[in-house]
Amino acid sequence: MKTSDFDFELPGERIAQRPAVPRESARLLDLRDGVSDHVVRELPDLLERGSLLVVNDTRVIPAQLEGRRREGRMSITLHKRLSDTEWLAFARPAKRLRPGDRIDFAEGFSADVIARGEGGEAHLRFDMEAQAFRDALGQHGRTPLPPYIKRADGPDGQDTHDYQTMFAAREGAVAAPTAGLHFTPELMAALAGAGMEIATVTLHVGAGTFLPVTVEDVRKHKMHAEYGEVDAETAARINAAHSAGRPVVSIGTTALRVLESAVDTNGQVAAFRGDTELFCVPGYEFRAVDQLFTNFHLPRSTLFMLVCAFAGTEHMRTAYRHAIDLEYRFFSYGDATLLRRA
Repeated sequence: MKTSDFDFELPGERIAQRPAVPRESARLLDLRDGVSDHVVRELPDLLERGSLLVVNDTRVIPAQLEGRRREGRMSITLHKRLSDTEWLAFARPAKRLRPGDRIDFAEGFSADVIARGEGGEAHLRFDMEAQAFRDALGQHGRTPLPPYIKRADGPDGQDTHDYQTMFAAREGAVAAPTAGLHFTPELMAALAGAGMEIATVTLHVGAGTFLPVTVEDVRKHKMHAEYGEVDAETAARINAAHSAGRPVVSIGTTALRVLESAVDTNGQVAAFRGDTELFCVPGYEFRAVDQLFTNFHLPRSTLFMLVCAFAGTEHMRTAYRHAIDLEYRFFSYGDATLLRRA
């Protein structure tokens, strides 16, 4: 299986630079039975009554930092928490970074390089107490927008609001679970009125989600680990929905990945707490999730591979051509799709 099998041409003007206003006015391509065009606010009418929607409650932290190492400037993006004050991070430039180096971000706010990994990754330790670190990060960090959202001066105040879902409760993500960006209190009330149920999981999305697949053999791609949790109550509700024949609808690929990390070969979901490196490509057998609500994804990305695995590669190719022709908006701030497990 080759990475080029998941490539497609996408005009640059199809990449959304701001979200739809209001959020539920974004377009929605329903791909469960053919291809049909809708808007997100129609979701209560499109889903089966009694569906269990599973959302990700992670909260994006201001993980983008600018600092100095000796005389040179450094750009740091935190991507995985190891402890209260230790993180794995992507560093630029990383070529001359060495263990023992210190990176200064502001007076009283610095990090020591513990180790350096592959691909510009570094293990950093911040020499301060946990609350002081959170305060300093809140003061000096910025929202880590994806590289395809262009801002001349970096993320602005509007992004601080826009790049956070209404479900955000547990700090730890450095990228938003973007399918959740479409939801508003008004839409949630309409879903409840239509007989839908909501359950919550956590997956702290890492910056590795932005990284392209650079190897041609898909099997050689290494996923960065992300921390996730499924509690016992949510697991029981998912199992009960399956037993009753009610669809389990994952709101986004992040919720799907943690659920599929918590399911056994018999389709039973159990409580889960730990890292996942789950990489779903065509041939993967999904057991926890019946339907998937997700955005349009990058060509040659692990997420486009995932939706192809979930709904069928040729179906997704046809759907994406349709979306490009009809000027749907792509990626984090873009429009959405609704898929059924093939």
